[in-house]
Amino acid sequence: MVRIIPNLPLFSVVLQRFSYNSFAVNHCHHIVELPLKSSVFNFLNPLNAETFLAPSRFGFSFSPFSASSIRSLGISTDAPAHGLDEAMSDDDTDEDDGTHCSQLHLKDYGLAQDVKTILDIMHESGYGASKIKQKLEHCSVMPSSELVVEILSRTRNDWDVAFTFFLWAGKQLGYAHSAREYNSMISILGKMRKFDTAWTLIEEMRGGRMGPSLVTSQTLLIMIRRYCAVHDVARAINTFYAYKRFDFQVRLEEFQSLLSALCRYKNVEDAEHLLFCNKNVFPFDTKSFNIILNGWCNMIVSTRHAERIWQEMSKRGIQHDVVSYASIISCYSKSSKLYMVLRLFDEMKKRRITPDRKVYNAVIYALAKVGLVIEAVNLVGTMEDNNVTPDVVTYNSLIKPLCKARKIDEAKEIFDQMLKRSLSPTIQTFHAFFRILRTKEEVFELLDKMRELRCYPITETYIMLIRKFCRWRQLDDVFKLWDVMREDGISHDRSSYIVLIHGLFLNGKLEEAYNYYTDMQEKGFLPEPKTEKMLQAWVSGRQVTETQATDLEHNQLEQDTLRKKVKAVPSKFDREKAFLRQPETRRVTRERGFSFWEQ
Repeated sequence: MVRIIPNLPLFSVVLQRFSYNSFAVNHCHHIVELPLKSSVFNFLNPLNAETFLAPSRFGFSFSPFSASSIRSLGISTDAPAHGLDEAMSDDDTDEDDGTHCSQLHLKDYGLAQDVKTILDIMHESGYGASKIKQKLEHCSVMPSSELVVEILSRTRNDWDVAFTFFLWAGKQLGYAHSAREYNSMISILGKMRKFDTAWTLIEEMRGGRMGPSLVTSQTLLIMIRRYCAVHDVARAINTFYAYKRFDFQVRLEEFQSLLSALCRYKNVEDAEHLLFCNKNVFPFDTKSFNIILNGWCNMIVSTRHAERIWQEMSKRGIQHDVVSYASIISCYSKSSKLYMVLRLFDEMKKRRITPDRKVYNAVIYALAKVGLVIEAVNLVGTMEDNNVTPDVVTYNSLIKPLCKARKIDEAKEIFDQMLKRSLSPTIQTFHAFFRILRTKEEVFELLDKMRELRCYPITETYIMLIRKFCRWRQLDDVFKLWDVMREDGISHDRSSYIVLIHGLFLNGKLEEAYNYYTDMQEKGFLPEPKTEKMLQAWVSGRQVTETQATDLEHNQLEQDTLRKKVKAVPSKFDREKAFLRQPETRRVTRERGFSFWEQ
């Protein structure tokens, strides 16, 4: 990588471009720290609990307020926030339960064949649970732990199909589910909000008198994370109480896992209240505060709240460490406040806190984002001089802003340098390039490049491309990608259906959009309110049109019948013609005198 060394230090040059801004900090608001008692926790399933307050003997308290209060900030709470950029996430790609199953490309030929056989059964059966069950009973595949985990990974967006296979596998001779398979299935059920079914599996895992319990603290953490994902903070906390019921130790580490789960899905305000209300049970430390700080910095990206927590740490004597600096620098980086990024970076050095990779990545991203690419590249060299090895996120921190600025040649150059260092591009690397492509040839060429580098598309990749092709009105390629998803072992989830349906509707393919909408409902996915309203309006309009058409057809039929009746009565002209042609057919009637024609 070419480094350009300026005459002055990097930050002296950059700082001259920006005016001085004070570090405005909002002082911590008053927090009521009153431990509250609760009624007895309903064993196992927190769905039936009357309250989410802790049992008094547990010593855990929660200040009651709206679990959805974060919405008042105008922040979306729909999906897990994995960080708006990667400046803070070089190793923070953990999935909800550690059982995330991205597409696996199996090296074991026998296992690969068994996986293909099972998936073919599912596809041929049209995802009907009863049909799948019948065909599985007659197949010759013997389940194994690896097979079950792989199939669950491929069908994780179709809980009914996954659960049908899971139950079938559990009944086969010579095989029994381990905690790993149970956790995978529970994660899928939780994702689809089938919490009652998930708790039934947890009860089954306990084993009773038949054997040792398979339930682990990780099992309950999966449930906590799934409740947090749907912003059901009360039941997430109730599940945390269940640690004691299962004889698990409840230490500071478990409490911090609860805080992390809440923050990960943007329930940061709830997590903050938990932290302060339970200081007597779980004493404050730097890590607990860092979890809350990172939530405000990287999940919500609120500099105001980040500064407030930063000052609260100082006020309570909690030391800022390298993780604290990484979080708040990342927040300013994402908020395009380069001056504050550089100021804090310089402050770290004065306090003799050695920057780690996350800090460097955040600063590099901030520099590249405002067009200071040379300075960003120089900082990569500085990392190496300080024995901090750049990773793929470092290069992504350069590539993403370059792509966004449409500096494609520079982005490709950074990409090539990354490959020369034997660093494998991540899915985020390719997503940055996909966003700026303008032709379908470029899109499919890049897809081939991904597979060549063994970085395979994920659901989000296909969603992005389906949306792009719908915008280009190239629907043949949309359906092609839809089929390729299944061929790649990626099941269609709620988000992919919504994007496809919306794209078809906007392209005037109303009938096709409605068919996919029906298919989506049959799989148990909740439609987006806007999409549902849109399609229901079209269905209502179609029904009105069909009714009007039916009435019009009925009226037309009546008119045709009436015309036929009218034509059956001969006119005077017709009668005269008939008389001249066939005089012998004259008929005479006697009624009130003589008349030659019947009236």
